[in-house]
Amino acid sequence: MIFRKPIFISLSPNVQKDDVWLAFKLIFMPWKWKKGRDSAALEEKFRNYSGVNNSFAFNSGRSAFMAILKSLELEKGSEVLLQAFTCNAAVNPIIWSGLKPVFVDIEKETLNMNSADLEKKITPDSRAVLVQHTFGFPAKIDEISGICQKHNLILIEDCAHSLGAEYKSRKIGIFGQASFFSFGRDKIISSVYGGMAVANDPVLSERISKIRDNYQYPSYCWVFQQLLHPVLIKILVMPFYGLFGLGKIVLVGLQKLKIISKAVARGEKQGIMPRYFPKKMPNGLAILALNQLKKVDEVNEHRRKIAEIYRKKLSGPNFYLPGLENGGRKNVYMRFPVICGKNEPAQILKFFQKQNIFLDDGWRKSVVVPVSTDLDKMNYIKGSCPMAEDIAQRIVNLPTHINISPDTAEKIKNLLSGF
Repeated sequence: MIFRKPIFISLSPNVQKDDVWLAFKLIFMPWKWKKGRDSAALEEKFRNYSGVNNSFAFNSGRSAFMAILKSLELEKGSEVLLQAFTCNAAVNPIIWSGLKPVFVDIEKETLNMNSADLEKKITPDSRAVLVQHTFGFPAKIDEISGICQKHNLILIEDCAHSLGAEYKSRKIGIFGQASFFSFGRDKIISSVYGGMAVANDPVLSERISKIRDNYQYPSYCWVFQQLLHPVLIKILVMPFYGLFGLGKIVLVGLQKLKIISKAVARGEKQGIMPRYFPKKMPNGLAILALNQLKKVDEVNEHRRKIAEIYRKKLSGPNFYLPGLENGGRKNVYMRFPVICGKNEPAQILKFFQKQNIFLDDGWRKSVVVPVSTDLDKMNYIKGSCPMAEDIAQRIVNLPTHINISPDTAEKIKNLLSGF
């Protein structure tokens, strides 16, 4: 069964025709790129959707996280505990803020922070805990929050994967002192780059607001890059990706020529901060995010339906499926992870690629992704998080985004179960 049209998991997956058309029109409206009313409109709609008191738009989740860390006024060298099996986009803002990341192991059930290991890793220098809701699976927030209260630690939520997810009928993002979201190209909603910091505490909110107001807008050139991204990916890259690798060659060429951007800059893998962080949210990207935010419930419901298709067929002895909706969790399934045998993921990815299905989203082979990230620069100690290290070698993620039809999901699960 070879698909005629390439299927992707992470190449601007949730972009639809209206998003591409909107980005195309904005390319010819440079007066809307930087300043405008849409950033404020996005903040307001985000507050209403998430049920938070205050929200602040930035050009990325990384910029939002940096603003939160700065607002906490922590001493240099203070420890921030976060889970292994994460992206360097969560680790680097800690390093860039002069703080020390300390890695906590994960639990197999949710791929989120293991609360028992968290308690073991706390030291007198620990000041904050960053809890990640991996792939839209809410963490065991009650346990983690209780540990934070016991040790007088600040709780921050990393909601980059989890916009719309719920824990005990409350939306993720309102349990910590502050939280941040990402609107990156493969997140629940996408403006190519973009993010939001939220806080209910008035003192913290005022500090974040002042920090954000002191940030500059990214350059016109940078905004132009992001607006080009959904248009060129849809027209020049996706249609030719399976044609002798032509689409991939075009993608790499566009990135090398800096016509479009990469999700993670090369320097970030070495802990180096790109010059376009931290910045405010430019108005042009806020317009793209607003268009997607209108569709977020529809998108998340679709993801849940696709996940249900996968779960029904794939449960059994050959695969382990994390993320069961128990303990009051309501998932949004940014990905559908499947845990395989140790040597199987590379074979599975190769097998699917022959069917014109491209499943390598970069979330594998390393406890801090992308795989070429320098773990020493991230302050990760090898062997300190054995479950995360094991899962990273055994995971394959399946696509759940709005452009995956139920029929396609059925075919994908049949291929994988047959494998």
